[in-house]
Amino acid sequence: MPDPIVIATWPFGKVAAEAALKSLNRGEPALDAALVGAQAVENDYSVRTSVGFGSLPDRLGRLTLDACVMDGKTLSCGAVAAVEHIKHPAALARRVMEKTPHVFLVGEAAKWFALQQGFPLEVPYTTEAIKEWLEKHPDFRKKGEVKPPAPCDNPSDINVDEHNHDTVTVLTQDKKGNLGGVCTTSGLAYKLPGRVGDSPIIGAGLYVDDLAGAAGATGVGEEIIRICGSSFVVEQMRGGKSPQEACELACKRVSAAAARRGVHPAAVAFLALDPKGNTGAACTTRTNFKYAVGRGEKVEMLQAKEIGPDA
Repeated sequence: MPDPIVIATWPFGKVAAEAALKSLNRGEPALDAALVGAQAVENDYSVRTSVGFGSLPDRLGRLTLDACVMDGKTLSCGAVAAVEHIKHPAALARRVMEKTPHVFLVGEAAKWFALQQGFPLEVPYTTEAIKEWLEKHPDFRKKGEVKPPAPCDNPSDINVDEHNHDTVTVLTQDKKGNLGGVCTTSGLAYKLPGRVGDSPIIGAGLYVDDLAGAAGATGVGEEIIRICGSSFVVEQMRGGKSPQEACELACKRVSAAAARRGVHPAAVAFLALDPKGNTGAACTTRTNFKYAVGRGEKVEMLQAKEIGPDA
């Protein structure tokens, strides 16, 4: 059997990878370890633009969280979206997987389910996040009115890099060779209320199958949804492509989809892990995607290969 391995998105993915690798080395199942890694980032208030409590809210000042989980051995999966006041949406997504006949719960109904499962309601805001939100709304202090940021007419115009990131995706392989994955996010900062990106969508932000591999995505979710990104990567591996080749093909597909609409490619990135423990990652231009890979006792940061629209 291959040695345990974990791969996670962005520089803060090192925190996730370190926590997940300890679990894997203790012999814990892949999905358990991936959840431990994801929650390490959800608990880190310094990751304040994108994951967990203290992140940047929507245009009304509400912080909503999205997450999904998937077990590669059984294809069991669960997801939640637009959840308020629940600190660990990834753990809640796993409860959806384990305790219901469904895959996806959203909004107030997901929060109701969380309460039924014993999750406490918590205040999700930090002073820093509230201050930044108020600074985006100067009329609020002067007139008692909220003037939200102008809508983003084209999500492709959003730059995503290590200083402006969004999702943490954690992919793991345990000592038995089984695969697991977790994806968790607060979504796009100052999004329209109700907006949901790729992160909680099985097949877009995450897909895991022991027979083919695991893949996750990060960046502008609208563009990842268009191509069913993570499912596309896994199916490429099922067809014989390496994880690296599969991620590069996904980036090319994003660029091709953008060209059909007459816009430049969005900032997105993909990472992948195959059943043999091989990894891969790639990103479109303007993404500057760094990711963490952990094996044995070591976690290292790597730079993803950038795939331009003409590649």
